[in-house]
Amino acid sequence: QVQLVESGGGLVQAGDSLRLSCAASGRTFSPYAMAWFRQAPGKEREFVAAISWRTSLTSYADFVKGRFTIPRDNAKNTVSLLMNSLNPEDTAVYYCAADRGTYPTVPMTSTARYNYWGQGTQVTVSS
Repeated sequence: QVQLVESGGGLVQAGDSLRLSCAASGRTFSPYAMAWFRQAPGKEREFVAAISWRTSLTSYADFVKGRFTIPRDNAKNTVSLLMNSLNPEDTAVYYCAADRGTYPTVPMTSTARYNYWGQGTQVTVSS
């Protein structure tokens, strides 16, 4: 079984930066991709960013391009989300996700791609 644990959320002001981290554990952890999604109150969970675990391929939602980056550390089984120029619309619970590592048939941007999810970490951006 794979476990994902997020950390780094908090309350910040508009324009600030924040770093989220996701640590993965489990003997079967060998994904094709890991990703960050977010869910604001009353809204559906939406894609933020994803990274291939085996190549340098990344994907970003349009609303975070140029502001967020998703680095990974394969040796430590961690993926981060570096968030700059935060605005109140970024307020949400942020979730880390990983797929099972089988041949991908679903895009990295889809929640259906991912088998494992973290518990979420709250990010609140005040104006």
